[in-house]
Amino acid sequence: MQGELEGRVWEECIIMKGGKTRAVSKKSESKLGVKMTKKEKKAAKDPNKPKRPPSAFFVFMEDFRKQYKEKHPSNKSVAAVGKAGGDKWKSLTEGEKAPYVAEAEKRKEAYERNMEAYNRKLAGGADDDSDKSKSEVNDEDEEGSGGEEEDDD
Repeated sequence: MQGELEGRVWEECIIMKGGKTRAVSKKSESKLGVKMTKKEKKAAKDPNKPKRPPSAFFVFMEDFRKQYKEKHPSNKSVAAVGKAGGDKWKSLTEGEKAPYVAEAEKRKEAYERNMEAYNRKLAGGADDDSDKSKSEVNDEDEEGSGGEEEDDD
């Protein structure tokens, strides 16, 4: 009987870090299994989806990195470049930041156009015609429903 008990306990234990064991019920084993499958089933990113546009700070950093590398060619630290760029950005006035903000806005508008095209492409590209027909139908419904309401009253 003790052999049976030891075998049973062994089946219900999980060896954890440090050689410790913990008793686990069959319910929790199934929960663990479900969590693992969710991670495995996580949707892959679409490589065709447009990238989000950079903020004004990151547009500034594109130029700043080039300048910083010219002045400090021996520096290989990414953290040093980021820290120097952040300090420089904080010291800029609104007028000095304006070109970077304008470029960021321009990139944001282009991103929004690209996302609209991407979403249309995902939907099958038939949304252009259907949107027009929907709006025409809605216009007709609004005119028709107003007439119907007057008839009902």
